Amino acid sequence: MKMFLILVSCIALTSVAFAEPPQDNKPVKKKGQSEQGSQHAQGQGQGQGQHVYGAGGGGGPKQHAVTPSGRQTGVGRSVYQGKPTKTARNLGAPDTAPAGKHGTASGLPFGRNKQMTTGRGTAATTARGAKTFKPQRFNLPSKSRPATAVAPAVTFRQGAHIQGSQHWTGSSYTVFRNYSPVWHDRGWWHGHYNNIVFVFGGWYYWNSGYWYPAWGYEPNAYYAYDGPIYAYNDLPPDQVIANVQAALQQQGYYQGEVDGVLGPLTRAAIARYQSDQGLYITSAIDEPTLSALGMV
Repeated sequence: MKMFLILVSCIALTSVAFAEPPQDNKPVKKKGQSEQGSQHAQGQGQGQGQHVYGAGGGGGPKQHAVTPSGRQTGVGRSVYQGKPTKTARNLGAPDTAPAGKHGTASGLPFGRNKQMTTGRGTAATTARGAKTFKPQRFNLPSKSRPATAVAPAVTFRQGAHIQGSQHWTGSSYTVFRNYSPVWHDRGWWHGHYNNIVFVFGGWYYWNSGYWYPAWGYEPNAYYAYDGPIYAYNDLPPDQVIANVQAALQQQGYYQGEVDGVLGPLTRAAIARYQSDQGLYITSAIDEPTLSALGMV
């Protein structure tokens, strides 16, 4: 009987030994140890937080970028590397072109190029919300009396060019770039041009859409401005100037009298308007300015 009990006990101990599960050999994690090893084991090795995963697309499984904090940024998105991306400003690309340093014939700066990418200075340039301006015929003072009190006479300069015009690009400014006053007698002018008018003590000839002073037609003629004037709506030069003065008055740029004289006050008002509209500051009556005013 005693031998039977010993045998049964041995069989029971053997069964218990075989039923116990094997022990895991996983090492004990030390306190404060980095999680980097486990992340590398998962295929996301973050390194220094500068690796980007999935940025190239492809047909593989979706991957995520890991930031230095260990947080995912999403599929195919780049991560912040600690330095801001360079913008157009700090790359040196200017927002606008610098202001011009040369002056116009009126002594005013010819201005900033505010619309380089939109064909600045072309006839298509219009003022924001500009209303159409209807041409008018004004009752102007006597054309035979020079307006020297309002606008001192300019002098003839053989071979001179409008200062700053070499910077005015575009076909609308070709006449200003090419203009140079010439002196001829009355017979020469009549032999070359059919449309010649007398305005405020001076003679003007029409050519290809512009009015010009006919220097020499009358040796003592008076001119307040030496340069092209855009021939607006088939009007003589003084009426063109008066319409521009009226249009500038409506928009608050000109506070003087509508007298048809392109003197310093009128040229200064034109310059201020051109500057605000992003046009070349010609201080003259050109097609882009009339277009912006809603006149053409």
